[in-house]
Amino acid sequence: MASLFVATARNPNLMPFKFAKPRKSPRCTALPETASVVRKSYLHQIASLCKNGQLGEAVGLFTAMESENFRIGPGIYGELLQGCLLERAFFTGQQVHARILKSGESIARNEFVETKLVIFYAKCNAPETAIQLFRRLEAQNVFSWAAIIGLLSRMDSNEEALLGFCQMQKNGFLPDNFVIPNALKACGALQLIGFGKGVHGYVHKMGFDGCVFVGSSLVDMYGKCNLVEDARKVFENMPERNTIAWNSMIVGFVQNGLDEEAMQMFYDMRVEGVEQTRVTLSAFLSASANLDALEEGRQGHALAIVHGLELDNILGSSIINYYAKVGLLEDAERVFTSMFEKDVVTWNLLVCGYVQNGDFEKALNVCQLMRSENVRFDSVTLTSILSMCADTINLKLGKEGHCYCIRNNFESDLAVASSTISMYAKCKRINSAIQVFKSTTKRDLVLWNSLLAAYADLGLSGEALKLFYQMQLDGVPPNVISYNSVILAFLRNGQVNEAKDMFSQMQSLNVLPNLVTWTTLISGLTQNGLSSDAVLIFRQMLEAGIQPSIVTIVSALSACTDLALLQYGRTIHGFITRHDLCLSVLIATSLVDMYAKCGCIYQAKNVFDMVVNKELPIYNAMISGYASHGLAAEALLLFKHLEGVGIEPGSITFTCILSACNHAGLVNEGLEILNDTMPKYCVKPSMEHYGCVVSLLSKSGNLDKAYELLQTMPHEPDAHILVSLLASCKEKHEIELGEYLSEQLLQLEPDNSGNYVALSNVYAAAGKWNVVTEVRNQMKEKGMRKNPGCSWIQIGQELSVFVSGDVSHPKSDEIYATLALLGMEMHFMGHAPTIY
Repeated sequence: MASLFVATARNPNLMPFKFAKPRKSPRCTALPETASVVRKSYLHQIASLCKNGQLGEAVGLFTAMESENFRIGPGIYGELLQGCLLERAFFTGQQVHARILKSGESIARNEFVETKLVIFYAKCNAPETAIQLFRRLEAQNVFSWAAIIGLLSRMDSNEEALLGFCQMQKNGFLPDNFVIPNALKACGALQLIGFGKGVHGYVHKMGFDGCVFVGSSLVDMYGKCNLVEDARKVFENMPERNTIAWNSMIVGFVQNGLDEEAMQMFYDMRVEGVEQTRVTLSAFLSASANLDALEEGRQGHALAIVHGLELDNILGSSIINYYAKVGLLEDAERVFTSMFEKDVVTWNLLVCGYVQNGDFEKALNVCQLMRSENVRFDSVTLTSILSMCADTINLKLGKEGHCYCIRNNFESDLAVASSTISMYAKCKRINSAIQVFKSTTKRDLVLWNSLLAAYADLGLSGEALKLFYQMQLDGVPPNVISYNSVILAFLRNGQVNEAKDMFSQMQSLNVLPNLVTWTTLISGLTQNGLSSDAVLIFRQMLEAGIQPSIVTIVSALSACTDLALLQYGRTIHGFITRHDLCLSVLIATSLVDMYAKCGCIYQAKNVFDMVVNKELPIYNAMISGYASHGLAAEALLLFKHLEGVGIEPGSITFTCILSACNHAGLVNEGLEILNDTMPKYCVKPSMEHYGCVVSLLSKSGNLDKAYELLQTMPHEPDAHILVSLLASCKEKHEIELGEYLSEQLLQLEPDNSGNYVALSNVYAAAGKWNVVTEVRNQMKEKGMRKNPGCSWIQIGQELSVFVSGDVSHPKSDEIYATLALLGMEMHFMGHAPTIY
C-alpha cells in the first residue's frame, strides 16, 4: 500500500505526507502462538497511536506490517478507521477502505469492519456512501443503526430518522442511550409531541432516566414542543445535570418567550458553579435583548470575555444581535469589527439593526462592504434591503433590489417575494406588486397576506375581498392577519358596515380577533365619525380580556374626545392607572386633549403636570386646551415656558397659541407672534396661521387690516378664512365687502348651503329682508337646505342628542319650556338673543 497518504493533524484539509520506505526485515517465520502475540502487540500499538492522535505513526506501522507480509486482521482495520474518524481524516479513511476491499471477502464482509465503515462514513457526513453500505450489511446491529439514525438527524432528515428508530425496533434491536437522543431531537424538530412522549415512556421503561444525555435531550424536546413545564419537570428530576441540560432548559425558556425565567435559570446555573458555554451566553443575551435588559446584556458580554470565549459566528452574532436590539449600534459595530471570521448571518444582523433603528445610510454602507468582501446576499439581506426601501419609499433602490433577486434566482423565495410586494405597495406601485405575486408559483399564507395588506393600505376593498375569497379557493385558509387586512381595507374605504360584518364573520368561524383586529376597528370607526361605536367596541375588547396597546388607548380616547364623553374618558384613564400602564407622551397627550375638550381644563392640567419628561406634543395639547377655554394668559405663559426649557415650537404650537390670541382678542400679541416669533424659529406661516390672525383682526373691528392681510398673504384664501371675515361683515354691517366675499366663497364652494346662509345673514343684519328672501329662494331652487345644528350631552351612561327643530326627545316639552324661560330671563337682563 505504497500510495497510502495520511493527515498529520486534526484537520481534514491538511496536506497528506509520505512515509519513508521502511527497512526490510526478515520474513516472519514465527510459530502460530508467537504470531498471535505479535498480532496483538501490533493491534495494541495501532490502537494506542490512534487514540493519542498519532494517526500518521499508526499508518506508518500499518505500512511496515504490510511490507513484512504480515496478515492483517479486522481489528487493525477497525482501529485505523476509528483513528481516521477521530481526526476527521476523510481521505485517509477512504484509502483504508480501498485497502479493505483489496484484502478480500474475508475482511470486506466482516461484520465488525462493515460496521466500522458505516460509522466512519456516517460520522464524516457522507450520507450516500454510509446509507449504501448500511443497506448492504449482512448483519445490522445496534451500532450501525445508531450511526445511520444519528446521520439522518444531523442532516435534518427527521422523518427518516424516526422511521429508522421504529424499523430498528421492528428488526429486534433495542435503541440505547446513543440512539434515543437523536430520536428525541427529531421529535423536537418536527414538534411531534405524541411521538416524543412515547419515546419518553420507552426511556422510563428501559431505565435510561438516569442518563444525563437522554435527560438533556428530553428537556430539549419538550422545550421545542412548547411544553416548558414538562421540560422543567424532567430537568428537576435529573439525578445529574451537565452543561447541556442547563443550556437546553435556558434555550427552552427563551424559545417560549419566558425570558425572565431564562435569566433566573442562568443565575442559578452560575450559583451551582456549572460551566457556561457559547450556547449558554447566546441564550442569555437573547433573553436580555427581548427584555431590553441593558445591564444584564452587558454582563453577559463581559462573562464571554472573562471566560476567554472566542467570538465565533454563534457567540459574536448573539452579542451583535443584543446590542442592535437595544439600540446600541456603536457597540454592535465594535463587536463586529473584532470578529475574525464573519458569515452572512453576522453581516445580516448588523444590516437589520441599522434598518430597524432607521439608520438607512449605514445599512446601505454595510451592504456595499459585504459586496466588496465577496459575501453573497441571502434572502435575509434582501428582505432587509427591500424593507428599507419600503420605509423610505425609495422606488429606485427597490427596483434595483428586485433586479438583483431575479438575477440571482431569489424570485421564488417566499420571504423575498413578500418583501418585494410590500415594497411596491408602499411605493404606490400596486400593479408591480400584483405582478410579483402572480410570478410566484408556490404561494404560502404569508405571501397572500402580503398582497392583502397592500390592498388594505391603499383602501382597495373590492380587490382585497376578491383576493380573500380566491386564497380560500386555492386551498389556503385565511388567518387572523388576513381578516385584519380586509377589515382595514373596508374602513379605509368608508365601508363601515362591511367591516363590522367581516368582524362578526371571523368570530363565527372561531378565528379569534387579536389586538390588531380590535385596534383597527376602534381606530377606523373613530376616523369614520362613528365614535360611539368605537367606544362600544373598546368596552367589548376589555370584556374579552384583551390588554389594549398604546395605539388602542389613544384611539379610544380620541373617540371620547369627538363625542365629549367625559365619563368614558375618565373610565379609560382609570383603567390606565389601575393596570400601571406607562403614561407615555402619546397617552398623556390624548388624555390632556380629551379632558380639555370635555370641559375639564384643570384635570387636563393635572395630567400635564404628572408627565416628567415632557415633549412638544403634550405642550401643544395643553396650549390648545387653554385656548379653547379662553385662558389666553395661561396659554401665553406656557408658550414662553416652552421656549425657556429649550423645546422649539412647531407649526401646530403656533396654531394653538394664535387660536388662544384669537379667542381672547389679543391683537398685538397675535401680530407679534405672526411677524416676529414665527420667523425667529424659521416656521413658515400656513393658511391656518393666517386664518387665525385674519379672524382675530376682523373680530376686533380691524376689518381693513384683516382684508389687507388677506390680500398680501402668500396663499389663496380658503373658505374658512372667507367665512370668518364674512361673519365680521355681518356684525359691522359691511354690505359691500360682504357681497364681494360671498361671491368669492360661492366660487370656492358653490354647493355648500352654509355659504348661502352666511350671505343671507349679512343682508339680514343690514335689514335687507327682500335680498334675504331672494338668497333663500336660490337655495330652494338648488335643492339646498340649511344643515341643522346638533348638540349632545351625557347624563350617567345615557347620551342624549339634540338636533335643531327635533321634538323626538321624550322630555322635549320640558326642555323647550326651560329654554323659553331662559330666553325671557335673558331679555329682562338686556341680553335678548337674535334669531335668524
